[in-house]
Amino acid sequence: MDLDRLLKFMTDKGASDLHLKPTRPPLLRITGRLMPLESEPLKPEDLNEMLQAILTPRQKAKLEEKLSVDIGYGVRGLARFRGNIYMQRGTIAASFRRIPYQIKSIDDLELPPVLLDFADMPMGLVLVTGPTGSGKSTTLAALIRYIATRRPVHVITIEDPMEFLFTDDVASISQREVGTDTTSFSEALRNAMRQDPDVIMVGEMRDLETISTVITAAETGHLVFSTLHTNSAPQTVDRILDAFPSEQQGQIRTQLAQVLKGVVTMKLVERQDKPGLVAALEIMRASPKISSMIEKGETSGLHEELESSVTYYRMQSMNQSLLALLAHGTISYPEAMRQSSDPEDLSLKLRRMFPSIEERGGDMPTTSDFAAIVELQQFKRLFEEQEEKTRIRLEEKEEQIAGLHVALRQRDEQMEEVKARLQELAQERERLRGDYNRLRQEAQEKIDKLMERIKELNQKLMGGSGDTSAGERKTGIFR
Repeated sequence: MDLDRLLKFMTDKGASDLHLKPTRPPLLRITGRLMPLESEPLKPEDLNEMLQAILTPRQKAKLEEKLSVDIGYGVRGLARFRGNIYMQRGTIAASFRRIPYQIKSIDDLELPPVLLDFADMPMGLVLVTGPTGSGKSTTLAALIRYIATRRPVHVITIEDPMEFLFTDDVASISQREVGTDTTSFSEALRNAMRQDPDVIMVGEMRDLETISTVITAAETGHLVFSTLHTNSAPQTVDRILDAFPSEQQGQIRTQLAQVLKGVVTMKLVERQDKPGLVAALEIMRASPKISSMIEKGETSGLHEELESSVTYYRMQSMNQSLLALLAHGTISYPEAMRQSSDPEDLSLKLRRMFPSIEERGGDMPTTSDFAAIVELQQFKRLFEEQEEKTRIRLEEKEEQIAGLHVALRQRDEQMEEVKARLQELAQERERLRGDYNRLRQEAQEKIDKLMERIKELNQKLMGGSGDTSAGERKTGIFR
């Protein structure tokens, strides 16, 4: 059995993954489900020969040492594949993930346009999280492709293994593969600081050193994208903080609050409108309230805050995303409940929008159901009333803010007047001091002259008190 033929068959069937293990036929994952091929079970020696043939000497050495190795493998004109070859029960096995040559856009992937805001940011840290096979790499590739076609920047990707192949466009893209182009994520990140990057994409934050270097890179003015295997935005923040020793967590909270710009948590859900999968996303953005909560360690309140920030910041929870997919008929009610991490909360949200949904067995209203339309109109009216109340409250707050601005401006003007008066008084004081010193000096000079005159008179007076010759004529005031 030929590996390239298996990979081609996998691509033709639209499968996302191929699993190979001894004593079983090859398995394909199609729309989330594993399905065996109708073929003979794989023999250990045949599988070993098939997989060893695609490994480089370095990869063979790593497999022998670590008993597992990540590889990137391409079939010309078909696709690239991310593979992991590993040992199980003493025999070799492998799994391959299909990576198309053509990188899809955010619109093609049916992802919210708000994700493009992250690609336009000048700096900061953006994390895409979720379980294995949830579309993290595909989403990151779409964002990097968007940047490459619009921003004249230098993009560096650090991957293990290299997955999507990028081509230069407006941006210049350098791709580095761990094990081939660099020894580790952390080493590549340290080197990247000397390679004049604007945007850095790190395939995965696997250890403390990588996490620390990623945060530092985001702090120093770079836009950094990376991934984590977490199931929600609050859990992502906690995972990063927990990676550090307790004595450093206060400092890390402050750093993370400053650099974290967004967390996107993904989950692939089976569609009902057509074959395939669609992504449900939890989106958290760095609003002032979110950043403040991270800095204070109030991560338990992040979920409630992002659910209440849908309109202005375009955040949403996973349940809100599932609800939107369900309301549009993209997924089924049972699938939404199965994929939700909090089905009770999702059920409550559904009943608020569609009070009779559970009586209908989870069926959404049909287009011919006028009662459902009235129900939606009532919901819309309540929403508009609430929106109007919110608008009025915002206007009141804006008036209060405007009043405070006026008061602050008046206080500033008063302060300027006081400063000007103080300056005038200081100048007047200096003038008076100068006049005083001048008058004192003049008075002192007059006193000195008077004293000299008195001294002269005394000398003359004392000189006139002695005997004088009879024929001498007296002079002065006593003559």
